[in-house]
Amino acid sequence: MARAVLGWWQDYDLLLTPTMAVPPAELGTIGTGHEENPCAPIERAIPYAAFTAGFNATGQPAISLPLHWSEAGLPIGVQLVADMGREDLLLRVAAQLEEAVPWAQRRPPTFAAA
Repeated sequence: MARAVLGWWQDYDLLLTPTMAVPPAELGTIGTGHEENPCAPIERAIPYAAFTAGFNATGQPAISLPLHWSEAGLPIGVQLVADMGREDLLLRVAAQLEEAVPWAQRRPPTFAAA
């Protein structure tokens, strides 16, 4: 799969996608740990990883940036993907975007602090 996508990068530097296909799930809605079907949480999580899973499988570098916010105050991620070995490009573009649209001080209404 990784080899199959390499040719696409001949014509492009970056790919822009949403980070998630749906808004974030409320806590406890994907898996409770008490499902009869152990695959149920994975099946419920699929829409949340629709844009990220393929790049995890191919090993391409990607970065998610919280460039938008929902009406409820939740971050909406934008994913940038680059060719193999082009983490340098991702980090340079991400730094420029963070400077243009600062997000470090923004917090959703409910969050977990480290």
